[in-house]
Amino acid sequence: MLRLAESDRSALARLMARFGLDLRVVAPDQEIPGSYWGESEAGLLGNTLLARPNTPLHSILHEAAHYICMTPERRVGLDRDAGGDDPEENAVCYLQVLLADAVRDYGRAATWRDMDEWGYSFRLGSAQRWFETDAADARAWLLEAGIITAAGVPSGALRER
Repeated sequence: MLRLAESDRSALARLMARFGLDLRVVAPDQEIPGSYWGESEAGLLGNTLLARPNTPLHSILHEAAHYICMTPERRVGLDRDAGGDDPEENAVCYLQVLLADAVRDYGRAATWRDMDEWGYSFRLGSAQRWFETDAADARAWLLEAGIITAAGVPSGALRER
């Protein structure tokens, strides 16, 4: 599983900044503020995405995708729990994979592997099979929200409604 310490932090921070997120790294022995799952999992406080050097990259991308996909009302006062419904969560997972393609030396194959290792559960048994054969609804959700283009790449926009 790829960790923040093994990635290009400055490139990742630039990717997050495209969406108005400020990536902040906390000390290795510090609890991650705003982390829903605790341990080494990334946290969200407003537009600040927090992580430690041992935070899995897929966790950072997942929390970033939550921020991108949530309504503006939920972004205000965001502290730990991104909320949302099942269709939004599916869109978050799909966007997470697309964001992984923007991270040098990571990409979708690595994020699929990391998602499976972490324990994401999909009807078809793996993140890759879900993405490739059962995620049309998630893609449509992202397209309708203006978060991805018709070509299926992130637009750089946040959900507006």
